[in-house]
Amino acid sequence: MDIEGISGAATVALTCTLVFVVIAKSWQLINRSVGSHPSFSDSIMREAAQRFREEVERLNSSQSTYLGAGVVFVVLFISAYVLQARQLFVGYPAWQLHLLLAALCAGAVLVLVRLCRTVITRHRVKLRRDANIAIGHQLHKLATGVGQTYHDVSTDAGIIDHIIVGKNGAYAVSVVAEPSGKKGDVTLINNELHFGETGKTHSIVSTNANIASLEREFRRLLDHRVRVRSVIAVPGWTIDEQRSDEHLLVNEKNLAMLSGWKDQADFLLDEDVDAIHQLLTTRCKLRR
Repeated sequence: MDIEGISGAATVALTCTLVFVVIAKSWQLINRSVGSHPSFSDSIMREAAQRFREEVERLNSSQSTYLGAGVVFVVLFISAYVLQARQLFVGYPAWQLHLLLAALCAGAVLVLVRLCRTVITRHRVKLRRDANIAIGHQLHKLATGVGQTYHDVSTDAGIIDHIIVGKNGAYAVSVVAEPSGKKGDVTLINNELHFGETGKTHSIVSTNANIASLEREFRRLLDHRVRVRSVIAVPGWTIDEQRSDEHLLVNEKNLAMLSGWKDQADFLLDEDVDAIHQLLTTRCKLRR
């Protein structure tokens, strides 16, 4: 292959590929904006892992666009080379063509890096989505005896994955998603989760802040303190040891333990439960 042929084919292919990406991204933006408001929005609540479902959907679209752009570039490059696109750069100095190719290669590397980041991010978000769905399904099984379940509840400090509210009190269930190994033992020590022999740790300081923010909001609503019990759910891991009185550490198989973790001092009156249900129902309606 001569330098003129490569430069001409690469220029044609890159130009057309950029047009393809712009059109694809524009269509995705329009598709998300037009008709995104759900029907019967007053009666639809957010599902378990709703925010992660939406993020995975967005990343799937981006990943498909980048992969499609790669295929378009290869097909157009071969076609342009066969059709003598070299005529575009006949007579140009060799150093200019090499400079052009270097710029094209740099652009290709940047696109490849962006694709790799998208794939990695999608994998992580998908893990968090699946973990939240697994816990959410188990919570719905417990809801009859414990209380009503809400998902993706926003607070001033952040988002709480799941909340259960009933006469026995309020529970905030925070999901931590980590790939489990052969010896998947997790332990909660102070404000850190320790994942077996992997050496990984996960801080729950932000979880404490979210719960504290929710308790303040309930206090403003009811004019008295409401304790929100903290449940840390780690799907796929074996609970090695329970060392904290402030948090209940569970997985998707023993989540039912929270139904027995209660104190009469945390029980709620019927009117308190109704007021909290009304607040959380309004906040957790599906709106886009």
